[in-house]
Amino acid sequence: MTIEPSITMQELVARFPSAQRALFRRYHVGGCSSCGFRPDETLAEVCARNENLPVDEVIKTIVEAHEAESEMEVTVQQAAELVKAGKACMVDVRAREEWDAVHIEGSTFLTQEVMHELGGWPREQLIIFVCHHGVRSLDAAAYFAGHGVENAKSMKGGIDAWSCEIDPALPRYDVA
Repeated sequence: MTIEPSITMQELVARFPSAQRALFRRYHVGGCSSCGFRPDETLAEVCARNENLPVDEVIKTIVEAHEAESEMEVTVQQAAELVKAGKACMVDVRAREEWDAVHIEGSTFLTQEVMHELGGWPREQLIIFVCHHGVRSLDAAAYFAGHGVENAKSMKGGIDAWSCEIDPALPRYDVA
C-alpha cells in the first residue's frame, strides 16, 4: 500500500477514509475551515503549507492509522455469524430516516439514551456499528473505542453490503 506525495486529498480520503482523522489527530490538519484542505490539493501541498510537515512521516501516520482502523472492521459475513451466535449486537448509527426506511432485524438504533448506556454494557459484549456504507460506523467505532468501549467494531460495507451479501430481500437505497 503506497501513497505518493502527488495524490490529491480527494483521492487520499477516498482510498484511506482514516486519513482525515489521522491528519487531524496528529497534526491538526483537515478538521476545520482554518486548517482544512481542498479536494484538488496534493498531499505534498498540504504538508508544505502546514509548517512543512515531512511528507514521509505524514504518509507513515496515514498508513498506520489505516491499518489500525482496518482491525476495527468486520465483514458482513463475520457480523452475521457473530450476531447469529449471540456473540455480538449491532448498533445502527444512520439517520432516523434511513433507519425508518430499512434496518437489519435485531439491530439497535443509536439514540442519545443508547449512546450513554454503551459504556455500561458488559465489557465482553462485542458491539458492531452499522451505517450505510461503513464510513460513519467506522467513525463511531473509533469514537467509542477511544471512550472505553473496548469491543467496538464497524461493519465494512454497511447495510448496503448486508443487502447484497446476506439478505437480498433487504431494500437498498441511495442517499441524496
